[in-house]
Amino acid sequence: MAERMKWIEVIMPQLAESLVSATIGKWLKKPGDRVEQYEPICEVITDKVNAEIPSTVDGIMGDLLVEEGTTIAVGEAICRMQVAAADDEQMAEQVTQVSQQNNAQLGSVTPAGHDANQPMRNRYSPAVQSLAAEHGLNLQAIQGTGAGGRITRKDVLAVIAQGGQTSIPSAQSSSEASPSASPFSSLNKSGAETGISAREAVSAPDAGVPVRHSGIHLTESPKIPQIEVEGGGQGRSEYFIDVTPVRNAIARNMRQSVSEIPHAWTMIEVDVTNLVMLRNKLKDEFKRKEGINLTYLSFMMKGVVNAIKDYPIMNSVWAVDKIIVKRDINLSMAVGTEDSVLTPVIKHADQRNIAGLAREIDDLARKTREGTLKLDHMQGGTFTVNNTGSFGSILSQPIINYPQAAILTFESIVKKPVVINDMIAVRSMANLCLSLDHRILDGVICGRFLQRVKENLEGYNMETKVY
Repeated sequence: MAERMKWIEVIMPQLAESLVSATIGKWLKKPGDRVEQYEPICEVITDKVNAEIPSTVDGIMGDLLVEEGTTIAVGEAICRMQVAAADDEQMAEQVTQVSQQNNAQLGSVTPAGHDANQPMRNRYSPAVQSLAAEHGLNLQAIQGTGAGGRITRKDVLAVIAQGGQTSIPSAQSSSEASPSASPFSSLNKSGAETGISAREAVSAPDAGVPVRHSGIHLTESPKIPQIEVEGGGQGRSEYFIDVTPVRNAIARNMRQSVSEIPHAWTMIEVDVTNLVMLRNKLKDEFKRKEGINLTYLSFMMKGVVNAIKDYPIMNSVWAVDKIIVKRDINLSMAVGTEDSVLTPVIKHADQRNIAGLAREIDDLARKTREGTLKLDHMQGGTFTVNNTGSFGSILSQPIINYPQAAILTFESIVKKPVVINDMIAVRSMANLCLSLDHRILDGVICGRFLQRVKENLEGYNMETKVY
């Protein structure tokens, strides 16, 4: 007797509390394809991260109700699936759980595969990633049997059943092997394992020490992402690049920020010589103890957090007839990849010491490079810190991370001759550049805020504790 089948609708799940819609980026299954439970059926794009919607049942894909590139509201049907019939109570429970289970599985940004023969080889579903992490398996060593070489949950279970054990690659090897590794990844070789701070080679002012040998511009040529191009035939004087959903979201957010927020900009110079000496004193022991690098960015963030405590208006948003000052200090951290910039959030940064901030920086930067950020990592930011010095930049004017009130960039540390008490001394100097929302903030308050950050950074000494 043939198995009795029924149709169910898959709806757009509630990806996060603050999001009411999402864009279908790409369908991973077409009508007639067999779908396994936990296997992704489509990619969705939000203003925060890319995510995959996994199937919560085994079945056959039916009609695709939404075209790629279409934005759809939460709760609306995106496709139909044919599943084995169950009793009414069980079927009703399955349909009810579709959205809930999708929410639990969503949140990973997976690297795109570039193998022409196995285009899905490096696309991992959340279920596959979780299962592999739980058993310490290296997904690169597992053969995928799914469409396009994709690794399915059954593939991972088969390796587990055989007692297979592989080690998960380190952050450095992962970033070097992955085609989606951030431009920051090359800095691992020079010590900036978090991909955020690039001034690892700046040393204490000892005789005979080179002034500076760091920055992405001195370590490698920037990687060029693989893109879909049309009109690129021979003899043409131009070609066209398709705008991806991620790039379109960035464009929309940047346009909203500069069109709605009246930007102003100011800069201050900071003497970080003592900070450089302190970090050089602590970095080796910290690396042995924690297993991660003690970057300059963790010290800088601590200085910013303490300054925000003194000037809480910096931690606010514009609400037309009110200014909302946030009590929690949640620092957004700008991290770049080849084709986008993401801003994961360090929650309650004011409750962390320098070592705690260093661990958060390393963890979030690694997850950004590996494509494992979840929506929760991207939400709740109240003030953004950027490390443009990673590229050797000494001056920049950042765009505010909407709807926050300000963004601060930490530029490259450079040794310069500085006049101190009418004498010339060689000091390690860095610029701090602040973009501000002039509806909320004015020059006086921002000048005082920058002065306080400067005092905090210049106040580090050889006795400063990171714990």
